[in-house]
Amino acid sequence: MTRFWVGGYGVDMEGPADGIGALAVDEGHGPTTLAYRGAVAPAPSPSWLAQHPTLDVVYAALEGSGEVAAFVRTGESALRPLGRPVAAGQYVCHLAVAPDGRFLVASCYGDGRVVRIGLDAEGGLVPDARDRAAELRAALFGDREAEERDADDASQERADPMAAADPYAADPNRLDPNGDPRVSHAHAAAFLPDGRIATTDLGYDLVRIWRPSPSGLALDHEVVLPRGSGPRHMVVHPSGHLHVVTEYSCELFTLAADREGRWGLVSGVPVSAIVTPGHDYPAELSRSRDGETLYAGVRGSNTIAALRVRGSGDRVEPLALADAGVDWPRHHLVHDGALLVAGQRSDEISVLDLDDRTGAPGRVRHRTPAPAPTHLLLAR
Repeated sequence: MTRFWVGGYGVDMEGPADGIGALAVDEGHGPTTLAYRGAVAPAPSPSWLAQHPTLDVVYAALEGSGEVAAFVRTGESALRPLGRPVAAGQYVCHLAVAPDGRFLVASCYGDGRVVRIGLDAEGGLVPDARDRAAELRAALFGDREAEERDADDASQERADPMAAADPYAADPNRLDPNGDPRVSHAHAAAFLPDGRIATTDLGYDLVRIWRPSPSGLALDHEVVLPRGSGPRHMVVHPSGHLHVVTEYSCELFTLAADREGRWGLVSGVPVSAIVTPGHDYPAELSRSRDGETLYAGVRGSNTIAALRVRGSGDRVEPLALADAGVDWPRHHLVHDGALLVAGQRSDEISVLDLDDRTGAPGRVRHRTPAPAPTHLLLAR
Protein backbone atom coordinates (compact mmCIF):
# COMPACT_ATOMS: atom_id res chain seq x y z
CA MET A 1 0.00 0.00 0.00
CA THR A 2 1.40 3.40 -1.02
CA ARG A 3 1.15 6.07 1.65
CA PHE A 4 1.55 9.84 1.79
CA TRP A 5 1.91 12.20 4.73
CA VAL A 6 -0.33 15.28 4.59
CA GLY A 7 0.48 18.68 6.10
CA GLY A 8 -2.32 21.11 6.85
CA TYR A 9 -3.50 24.24 8.63
CA GLY A 10 -4.88 23.92 12.17
CA VAL A 11 -6.76 26.33 14.39
CA ASP A 12 -3.75 28.62 14.89
CA MET A 13 -3.80 29.23 11.12
CA GLU A 14 -7.62 29.25 10.87
CA GLY A 15 -7.88 25.71 9.54
CA PRO A 16 -9.46 22.40 10.65
CA ALA A 17 -6.40 20.11 10.51
CA ASP A 18 -5.33 18.57 13.83
CA GLY A 19 -1.90 17.27 12.84
CA ILE A 20 0.01 15.35 10.19
CA GLY A 21 -2.45 13.22 8.25
CA ALA A 22 -2.08 10.05 6.22
CA LEU A 23 -3.25 9.18 2.70
CA ALA A 24 -3.21 5.66 1.31
CA VAL A 25 -3.57 4.07 -2.12
CA ASP A 26 -4.46 0.40 -2.42
CA GLU A 27 -1.59 -1.44 -4.08
CA GLY A 28 -2.31 -2.37 -7.69
CA HIS A 29 -5.51 -0.31 -7.88
CA GLY A 30 -4.07 3.09 -8.76
CA PRO A 31 -4.82 6.59 -7.46
CA THR A 32 -8.62 6.24 -7.71
CA THR A 33 -8.44 4.39 -4.37
CA LEU A 34 -6.67 7.31 -2.67
CA ALA A 35 -8.27 7.96 0.71
CA TYR A 36 -7.49 10.18 3.69
CA ARG A 37 -7.03 8.06 6.83
CA GLY A 38 -6.99 10.82 9.44
CA ALA A 39 -4.33 12.46 11.62
CA VAL A 40 -1.47 10.22 12.74
CA ALA A 41 0.62 12.78 14.67
CA PRO A 42 -0.95 15.73 16.54
CA ALA A 43 0.81 18.98 15.65
CA PRO A 44 -0.24 22.64 15.29
CA SER A 45 -0.39 23.58 11.58
CA PRO A 46 2.33 21.35 10.09
CA SER A 47 2.13 23.25 6.81
CA TRP A 48 5.28 21.81 5.17
CA LEU A 49 6.86 18.38 5.56
CA ALA A 50 10.29 17.03 4.66
CA GLN A 51 11.85 13.57 4.78
CA HIS A 52 15.31 12.69 6.13
CA PRO A 53 17.39 11.27 3.24
CA THR A 54 18.22 7.95 4.95
CA LEU A 55 16.21 7.69 8.18
CA ASP A 56 12.49 7.16 8.77
CA VAL A 57 12.16 10.68 10.17
CA VAL A 58 9.77 13.38 8.99
CA TYR A 59 10.18 17.09 9.76
CA ALA A 60 7.29 19.55 9.98
CA ALA A 61 7.24 23.33 9.73
CA LEU A 62 4.77 24.40 12.43
CA GLU A 63 3.88 27.64 10.71
CA GLY A 64 1.69 29.26 13.35
CA SER A 65 4.10 28.71 16.25
CA GLY A 66 7.25 29.40 14.21
CA GLU A 67 8.85 26.07 15.13
CA VAL A 68 10.23 22.96 13.45
CA ALA A 69 9.35 19.51 14.80
CA ALA A 70 10.73 16.03 14.08
CA PHE A 71 8.73 12.80 14.01
CA VAL A 72 9.94 9.22 13.72
CA ARG A 73 7.87 6.55 12.00
CA THR A 74 6.79 3.77 14.36
CA GLY A 75 4.44 1.81 12.11
CA GLU A 76 2.94 1.75 8.63
CA SER A 77 0.87 4.86 9.39
CA ALA A 78 2.20 6.02 12.75
CA LEU A 79 4.51 8.87 13.73
CA ARG A 80 5.70 9.91 17.18
CA PRO A 81 7.56 13.09 18.21
CA LEU A 82 11.35 12.87 18.17
CA GLY A 83 12.47 15.36 20.80
CA ARG A 84 11.03 18.82 21.32
CA PRO A 85 10.24 21.37 18.59
CA VAL A 86 12.94 23.94 17.86
CA ALA A 87 12.27 27.64 17.26
CA ALA A 88 12.92 28.81 13.69
CA GLY A 89 11.18 32.10 12.89
CA GLN A 90 7.87 33.80 12.25
CA TYR A 91 5.59 31.79 9.94
CA VAL A 92 8.16 29.16 9.02
CA CYS A 93 6.74 27.79 5.78
CA HIS A 94 9.32 25.54 4.09
CA LEU A 95 11.96 22.97 5.01
CA ALA A 96 14.73 21.42 2.92
CA VAL A 97 16.99 18.67 4.31
CA ALA A 98 20.65 18.44 3.28
CA PRO A 99 21.44 15.38 1.11
CA ASP A 100 23.91 14.14 3.75
CA GLY A 101 21.32 14.50 6.52
CA ARG A 102 23.48 16.75 8.71
CA PHE A 103 21.13 19.76 8.81
CA LEU A 104 17.98 21.28 7.39
CA VAL A 105 17.19 24.77 6.16
CA ALA A 106 14.00 26.48 7.34
CA SER A 107 12.54 29.44 5.41
CA CYS A 108 10.42 31.90 7.39
CA TYR A 109 7.84 33.97 5.55
CA GLY A 110 7.02 36.29 8.43
CA ASP A 111 10.45 37.70 9.26
CA GLY A 112 12.41 36.74 6.13
CA ARG A 113 14.90 34.57 8.00
CA VAL A 114 16.72 31.55 6.58
CA VAL A 115 17.74 29.28 9.47
CA ARG A 116 20.02 26.26 9.53
CA ILE A 117 19.09 23.63 12.14
CA GLY A 118 21.47 20.77 12.84
CA LEU A 119 20.43 17.11 12.86
CA ASP A 120 21.95 14.39 15.03
CA ALA A 121 22.72 10.76 14.14
CA GLU A 122 19.12 9.69 14.91
CA GLY A 123 17.68 12.53 12.84
CA GLY A 124 16.73 14.62 15.85
CA LEU A 125 16.84 18.41 15.80
CA VAL A 126 19.87 20.02 17.43
CA PRO A 127 18.82 23.35 18.98
CA ASP A 128 21.11 26.33 19.05
CA ALA A 129 23.31 26.49 22.17
CA ARG A 130 21.66 29.81 23.08
CA ASP A 131 18.32 27.99 23.35
CA ARG A 132 19.79 25.56 25.87
CA ALA A 133 21.21 28.46 27.89
CA ALA A 134 17.81 30.18 27.98
CA GLU A 135 16.13 26.97 29.14
CA LEU A 136 18.74 26.50 31.90
CA ARG A 137 18.29 30.04 33.20
CA ALA A 138 14.52 29.61 33.25
CA ALA A 139 14.85 26.34 35.17
CA LEU A 140 17.24 27.86 37.71
CA PHE A 141 15.35 31.08 38.39
CA GLY A 142 11.77 30.11 37.52
CA ASP A 143 11.26 33.57 36.01
CA ARG A 144 8.72 33.39 33.19
CA GLU A 145 9.46 36.95 32.08
CA ALA A 146 13.16 36.18 31.91
CA GLU A 147 12.44 33.02 29.98
CA GLU A 148 10.39 34.90 27.39
CA ARG A 149 12.97 37.69 27.18
CA ASP A 150 15.83 35.21 26.71
CA ALA A 151 13.88 33.32 24.06
CA ASP A 152 13.21 36.55 22.18
CA ASP A 153 16.88 37.53 22.39
CA ALA A 154 18.00 34.12 21.14
CA SER A 155 15.46 34.31 18.34
CA GLN A 156 16.89 37.63 17.19
CA GLU A 157 20.48 36.39 17.45
CA ARG A 158 19.75 33.34 15.29
CA ALA A 159 18.86 35.57 12.36
CA ASP A 160 21.68 35.57 9.86
CA PRO A 161 23.73 38.79 10.20
CA MET A 162 23.61 39.27 6.41
CA ALA A 163 19.86 39.88 6.39
CA ALA A 164 18.29 40.49 3.02
CA ALA A 165 18.22 44.08 1.80
CA ASP A 166 15.66 45.34 -0.69
CA PRO A 167 17.42 45.74 -4.06
CA TYR A 168 14.71 48.19 -5.11
CA ALA A 169 14.92 50.31 -1.95
CA ALA A 170 15.57 53.47 -4.00
CA ASP A 171 12.17 53.16 -5.66
CA PRO A 172 9.88 55.79 -4.07
CA ASN A 173 6.87 53.47 -4.40
CA ARG A 174 8.04 50.73 -2.03
CA LEU A 175 4.88 48.64 -2.20
CA ASP A 176 4.42 45.07 -3.30
CA PRO A 177 1.85 44.11 -5.97
CA ASN A 178 -0.80 43.75 -3.24
CA GLY A 179 -0.26 47.38 -2.20
CA ASP A 180 1.51 46.46 1.05
CA PRO A 181 4.97 47.70 2.15
CA ARG A 182 7.82 45.62 0.75
CA VAL A 183 9.33 43.39 3.42
CA SER A 184 11.52 40.30 3.30
CA HIS A 185 9.62 36.99 2.93
CA ALA A 186 11.87 33.92 2.72
CA HIS A 187 9.82 31.15 1.11
CA ALA A 188 11.82 28.10 -0.03
CA ALA A 189 15.25 26.48 -0.21
CA ALA A 190 16.87 24.08 -2.66
CA PHE A 191 20.21 22.27 -2.49
CA LEU A 192 22.31 22.85 -5.61
CA PRO A 193 24.55 20.23 -7.25
CA ASP A 194 27.73 21.88 -5.95
CA GLY A 195 26.60 21.81 -2.30
CA ARG A 196 25.47 25.40 -2.10
CA ILE A 197 21.90 26.36 -1.23
CA ALA A 198 19.47 28.60 -3.10
CA THR A 199 16.66 30.38 -1.25
CA THR A 200 13.85 32.59 -2.48
CA ASP A 201 12.83 35.91 -0.97
CA LEU A 202 9.31 36.56 -2.24
CA GLY A 203 9.13 40.04 -0.70
CA TYR A 204 12.44 41.36 -2.03
CA ASP A 205 12.43 39.59 -5.45
CA LEU A 206 15.65 37.75 -4.70
CA VAL A 207 17.18 34.33 -5.15
CA ARG A 208 20.01 34.10 -2.62
CA ILE A 209 22.92 31.66 -2.90
CA TRP A 210 24.46 30.41 0.36
CA ARG A 211 27.51 28.36 1.32
CA PRO A 212 27.19 26.07 4.35
CA SER A 213 29.86 26.72 6.98
CA PRO A 214 30.62 25.35 10.46
CA SER A 215 28.92 28.37 12.01
CA GLY A 216 25.81 28.42 9.81
CA LEU A 217 25.05 29.74 6.35
CA ALA A 218 27.30 32.28 4.62
CA LEU A 219 25.81 34.46 1.90
CA ASP A 220 27.64 33.93 -1.40
CA HIS A 221 25.70 36.24 -3.70
CA GLU A 222 22.19 37.23 -4.81
CA VAL A 223 20.24 37.13 -8.07
CA VAL A 224 17.81 40.03 -8.44
CA LEU A 225 14.61 39.21 -10.31
CA PRO A 226 12.25 41.81 -11.84
CA ARG A 227 10.57 44.09 -9.33
CA GLY A 228 7.28 42.74 -8.05
CA SER A 229 7.76 39.23 -9.44
CA GLY A 230 7.69 37.47 -6.04
CA PRO A 231 9.86 34.33 -6.41
CA ARG A 232 8.23 31.54 -4.39
CA HIS A 233 9.26 27.93 -5.09
CA MET A 234 12.01 26.22 -7.09
CA VAL A 235 13.07 22.95 -8.66
CA VAL A 236 16.56 21.91 -9.69
CA HIS A 237 16.56 20.50 -13.24
CA PRO A 238 18.69 17.43 -14.08
CA SER A 239 20.77 19.73 -16.29
CA GLY A 240 21.72 21.82 -13.25
CA HIS A 241 19.47 24.76 -14.14
CA LEU A 242 17.25 26.23 -11.45
CA HIS A 243 13.60 26.91 -12.31
CA VAL A 244 11.76 29.46 -10.14
CA VAL A 245 8.02 30.17 -10.15
CA THR A 246 6.83 33.63 -9.10
CA GLU A 247 3.71 34.27 -7.04
CA TYR A 248 3.00 37.85 -8.11
CA SER A 249 3.95 38.05 -11.79
CA CYS A 250 2.88 34.46 -12.65
CA GLU A 251 6.15 33.70 -14.43
CA LEU A 252 8.74 30.98 -14.52
CA PHE A 253 12.38 32.08 -14.52
CA THR A 254 15.36 29.89 -15.33
CA LEU A 255 18.71 30.52 -13.64
CA ALA A 256 22.12 29.08 -14.44
CA ALA A 257 25.64 29.32 -13.01
CA ASP A 258 28.56 30.65 -15.04
CA ARG A 259 32.09 29.20 -15.06
CA GLU A 260 32.93 31.05 -11.85
CA GLY A 261 29.86 29.60 -10.14
CA ARG A 262 27.90 32.84 -10.08
CA TRP A 263 24.21 32.39 -10.78
CA GLY A 264 22.21 34.61 -13.10
CA LEU A 265 18.92 34.84 -14.97
CA VAL A 266 18.92 33.23 -18.43
CA SER A 267 15.22 33.19 -19.42
CA GLY A 268 11.68 33.88 -18.29
CA VAL A 269 8.20 32.99 -19.52
CA PRO A 270 4.60 33.32 -18.27
CA VAL A 271 3.37 30.08 -16.71
CA SER A 272 0.41 30.35 -19.10
CA ALA A 273 -1.02 32.87 -21.53
CA ILE A 274 -4.34 32.66 -19.68
CA VAL A 275 -3.11 33.11 -16.10
CA THR A 276 -3.55 36.71 -14.85
CA PRO A 277 -1.30 38.50 -12.32
CA GLY A 278 -3.36 40.07 -9.55
CA HIS A 279 -5.98 37.36 -9.84
CA ASP A 280 -3.78 34.28 -9.92
CA TYR A 281 -1.03 33.30 -7.49
CA PRO A 282 1.23 30.37 -8.45
CA ALA A 283 2.23 28.22 -5.50
CA GLU A 284 4.10 24.92 -5.86
CA LEU A 285 6.45 23.99 -8.72
CA SER A 286 7.32 20.36 -9.46
CA ARG A 287 8.78 18.39 -12.36
CA SER A 288 8.47 15.05 -14.05
CA ARG A 289 11.12 12.45 -13.28
CA ASP A 290 12.97 13.14 -16.56
CA GLY A 291 12.73 16.90 -16.11
CA GLU A 292 11.01 17.44 -19.46
CA THR A 293 7.81 18.81 -17.91
CA LEU A 294 7.23 21.32 -15.12
CA TYR A 295 3.96 21.74 -13.23
CA ALA A 296 2.86 24.95 -11.48
CA GLY A 297 -0.22 25.05 -9.26
CA VAL A 298 -2.13 28.31 -9.77
CA ARG A 299 -4.38 29.59 -6.99
CA GLY A 300 -7.17 31.90 -8.09
CA SER A 301 -8.11 30.26 -11.37
CA ASN A 302 -7.46 26.95 -9.54
CA THR A 303 -5.53 25.39 -12.38
CA ILE A 304 -2.39 23.39 -13.05
CA ALA A 305 -0.06 24.90 -15.64
CA ALA A 306 2.28 22.52 -17.46
CA LEU A 307 5.44 23.78 -19.15
CA ARG A 308 7.85 22.02 -21.49
CA VAL A 309 11.60 22.28 -20.85
CA ARG A 310 13.62 22.69 -24.05
CA GLY A 311 17.29 22.76 -25.09
CA SER A 312 19.74 21.93 -22.34
CA GLY A 313 17.25 22.94 -19.66
CA ASP A 314 17.66 26.65 -20.29
CA ARG A 315 14.41 27.25 -22.22
CA VAL A 316 10.84 26.70 -21.02
CA GLU A 317 7.56 27.17 -22.88
CA PRO A 318 3.90 26.80 -21.81
CA LEU A 319 2.39 23.43 -22.69
CA ALA A 320 -1.11 23.11 -21.21
CA LEU A 321 -3.50 24.39 -18.55
CA ALA A 322 -5.95 22.13 -16.70
CA ASP A 323 -8.56 22.40 -13.97
CA ALA A 324 -6.98 21.46 -10.62
CA GLY A 325 -10.24 20.01 -9.35
CA VAL A 326 -9.84 21.81 -5.98
CA ASP A 327 -10.03 25.31 -4.54
CA TRP A 328 -6.68 27.01 -3.86
CA PRO A 329 -4.17 24.36 -5.06
CA ARG A 330 -1.47 24.96 -2.45
CA HIS A 331 0.72 21.97 -3.28
CA HIS A 332 0.95 19.02 -5.68
CA LEU A 333 3.21 16.12 -6.53
CA VAL A 334 3.75 13.74 -9.42
CA HIS A 335 3.22 10.07 -8.61
CA ASP A 336 2.68 6.95 -10.72
CA GLY A 337 1.50 8.73 -13.87
CA ALA A 338 -0.82 11.08 -11.99
CA LEU A 339 -0.76 14.43 -10.26
CA LEU A 340 -2.01 14.70 -6.65
CA VAL A 341 -3.23 18.22 -5.80
CA ALA A 342 -3.86 19.60 -2.29
CA GLY A 343 -6.81 22.03 -2.22
CA GLN A 344 -6.34 24.15 0.89
CA ARG A 345 -9.71 25.94 0.77
CA SER A 346 -11.88 23.10 -0.48
CA ASP A 347 -10.57 20.62 2.12
CA GLU A 348 -9.83 17.93 -0.44
CA ILE A 349 -7.15 16.32 -2.55
CA SER A 350 -7.67 15.62 -6.24
CA VAL A 351 -5.98 13.21 -8.63
CA LEU A 352 -5.36 14.34 -12.23
CA ASP A 353 -4.43 12.19 -15.19
CA LEU A 354 -1.07 12.91 -16.88
CA ASP A 355 -0.75 12.20 -20.58
CA ASP A 356 1.73 9.37 -21.16
CA ARG A 357 3.18 11.01 -24.26
CA THR A 358 3.19 14.75 -23.53
CA GLY A 359 3.00 14.86 -19.73
CA ALA A 360 0.09 17.33 -19.93
CA PRO A 361 -2.43 17.22 -17.06
CA GLY A 362 -5.92 16.05 -18.00
CA ARG A 363 -9.21 15.21 -16.33
CA VAL A 364 -9.81 14.88 -12.61
CA ARG A 365 -10.01 11.16 -11.87
CA HIS A 366 -10.66 11.17 -8.15
CA ARG A 367 -11.14 13.33 -5.04
CA THR A 368 -10.84 12.59 -1.35
CA PRO A 369 -11.71 14.86 1.61
CA ALA A 370 -8.79 16.14 3.72
CA PRO A 371 -8.68 19.04 6.23
CA ALA A 372 -7.01 22.18 4.79
CA PRO A 373 -4.20 20.26 3.05
CA THR A 374 -1.10 22.36 2.38
CA HIS A 375 1.56 19.74 1.58
CA LEU A 376 1.86 16.17 0.33
CA LEU A 377 4.89 13.95 1.01
CA LEU A 378 5.40 10.41 -0.26
CA ALA A 379 6.08 8.19 2.77
CA ARG A 380 9.32 6.24 2.68
